[in-house]
Amino acid sequence: MSRTVRIDQESFEIAGGGFAISRGTRTHANVLVVSIADRGHTGRGECVPYARYGETMESVQAQIQEIAPLLQDSLTREALQSAMPAGAARNAVDCALWDLDAKLSGKRATDLAGIAALKPVTTAYTISVGTPETMAEKTAQAAHRPLLKVKLSGSGDDERIEAVRNAAPDSTLIVDANEAWDDSCFARNMAACEAAGVALIEQPLPSSNDGLLAGLERKITICADESLHTRDGLEDLRSRYDAINIKLDKSGGLTEALALLDEAKKLDFKIMVGCMLGTSLAMAPAVLLAQSADFVDLDGPLLLTEDRTPGLVFEGSTLFPPETALWG
Repeated sequence: MSRTVRIDQESFEIAGGGFAISRGTRTHANVLVVSIADRGHTGRGECVPYARYGETMESVQAQIQEIAPLLQDSLTREALQSAMPAGAARNAVDCALWDLDAKLSGKRATDLAGIAALKPVTTAYTISVGTPETMAEKTAQAAHRPLLKVKLSGSGDDERIEAVRNAAPDSTLIVDANEAWDDSCFARNMAACEAAGVALIEQPLPSSNDGLLAGLERKITICADESLHTRDGLEDLRSRYDAINIKLDKSGGLTEALALLDEAKKLDFKIMVGCMLGTSLAMAPAVLLAQSADFVDLDGPLLLTEDRTPGLVFEGSTLFPPETALWG
C-alpha cells in the first residue's frame, strides 16, 4: 500500500450572518476534505454533504472510510465510478484523484481531461431568500455584478422578484426556487419572472412532481437541478427542461460530470455549472466544466467570511482558473 488517505471535517463561516434558501438557513459551510498522498505528492478534493439527498457529515465520512483500503491500494478514477455511488463522498475522492494524478504526472488536470487551457469565466452572485425589502437591500449592494442568482421560496416570490429587479435594473437575473413552487403560486411566479426579464428558472417544482413542466409553453429557460444527478435519465428530462445544472456533489465527481456535460450537449440542453456552498477547493474542478457552460454559478467562496489560501482569484464576478497549489 503506497498511498495514505486522510479525511478532515472543516467549517467556514458564511458572510453576512448566514445564507437562506427555501429549506432553511445556514451560518457555516461544513465540508469534508479528502487528501490522498502518494510518492511525495498529495491530491485533495472537497465535498459538501447535503441533507436533501440524505447525506450527513458522518454518513459521507463513513462512505469514504469504507473505500479507503481500495484507495490505499491504488484504486483508479475509472474504477472508482463503479466502486462508489454518485454523491458527495465520491466527489471528494474523485477530485482528490484528479489532483493527485495531475501532480504525479506533472501535467495539468486540463491536459488529463483533454480540455484546452482554462480561461476566466463570469460567475453568478447569489442573493439568499428573505423579505422583498431585505433582498432588495442586498441586491442593491451587488447591482454592479452582471449576473445575479436569486433564491426564492414559493409564496410571495412575485414580490421578491419585482423587488430584486428594481434594485438591479441592469443585471441578468436567474432564479432558483429549490422545488418550492406549487399550483398555488406557479403561474403568478412565472408571470413575475417574465415581467422581470429573468433569463433562467432553476427547479421551480419538486423533482417528484415536475411532470407538470412537460409541454408547458414558456418564454424562460427552465433548468433541472434536484431532478438531475448523473447521465441516468438525462434523455427523459428533455420534455420537461431546457437546461441542466451540473454540480460535482450530485454527479459524484469531475469524471461523471465531464461525461454528463458531453451527453447533455448532444441532447441540446443548455448548461449551468453550479455548486454547493463550499470553498475554492470545491469550486476549482468545476472551472473545467464552466469553460463551455451557458451559466456559471461558482460563487461559494464569495459568500464566505474567509476562504482557503491560496484560493481562487475573483475580480468582481470574473473567476480566474485555479493555481496548481490549490488544485489540478
